[in-house]
Amino acid sequence: MRVLLAAALLPLCAARADYLDRPEAARLLSLLQTQYGFTAADLDVVKAALKQAHPLPQLIDAERNSKERTLSWDEYRALHVNAANIANGLRFLDEQKLWLARAEAQYGVPPEVIAALLGVETKYGAYTGRVRVLDALATQGFDHPTRAAFFFDQLAQFFVLCRDQHLDPTRPLGSYAGAMGEAQFMPSAWRRLAVDFDGDGRVDLWSAPDAIGSVANYLVSYDPQRAWQRGEPLLATASAPSARPATLTPNLKYATYRFAQLRKDGIDTEAWFPDAQPVGLVELERADGPEYWIALPNFYAVMAYNPRVFYAMAVTELAAALKQAQSAPPGALESAAR
Repeated sequence: MRVLLAAALLPLCAARADYLDRPEAARLLSLLQTQYGFTAADLDVVKAALKQAHPLPQLIDAERNSKERTLSWDEYRALHVNAANIANGLRFLDEQKLWLARAEAQYGVPPEVIAALLGVETKYGAYTGRVRVLDALATQGFDHPTRAAFFFDQLAQFFVLCRDQHLDPTRPLGSYAGAMGEAQFMPSAWRRLAVDFDGDGRVDLWSAPDAIGSVANYLVSYDPQRAWQRGEPLLATASAPSARPATLTPNLKYATYRFAQLRKDGIDTEAWFPDAQPVGLVELERADGPEYWIALPNFYAVMAYNPRVFYAMAVTELAAALKQAQSAPPGALESAAR
């Protein structure tokens, strides 16, 4: 497995927290032993790693102030739906067309959607993170003021992953939250949903084929209530009354409504849907007022990957731009990005 080294990226003055002396460490070691069958030798590896872990409190600030939380939609969109990301996405679609076609055949997820998700996550693998996963998950799992339980579980899952994949836990690099590889999987998602798509006998999310197959498998398998539906769109443009009806709540995480209810409350679209079609309502603040979209189950499949509306919208719009650009004449990238 291609794992990048982190030693040169650690601040020279970084202090060690000696997480092994923390009360939570005993609970972690017990969990790994009783629930995951860690041997004494396995636990010695964990103990040594915890003694080497560095506290990076700035990562907690980064997690609590992520761009999906702090930017406007127009600002966030510009980071991902732009001429450079479209051009690089077209290159990725061409270079990985065989793996993308295989993923679509097996899972039903179109190439442009997989590419767009990887484009938003890591710019098609160009930026997979520069923080040691050990440091990120130890910091977040031991010291995060509101989400420590989630990250503590991810730290445990990381040690299980390292044991099972024969990885040195002090070496993998990832994001401030401990996400890894071109697909930015958290350890629990890696263990449950990552696939050896190229059949080389190992699951390597730093390789494009495994990242492609794993993204498609994630969208289909992560949450049965939000599973990707083959051949279905993600969004439909919507018209709405000047004031959104109080009976409708936008920007939820599931397709909560039926199309008939939205239409009854004045939300409509030129696309045809049966009255019983599960839908949701997306509301985006724009300079000239709110913009509305009817969200379909596949939009919520993308939200299962990252539960932020801005994220799912960026993936959806980048996918649409990539699909449009594939058949556009040369020089049309700027218009596709608008």
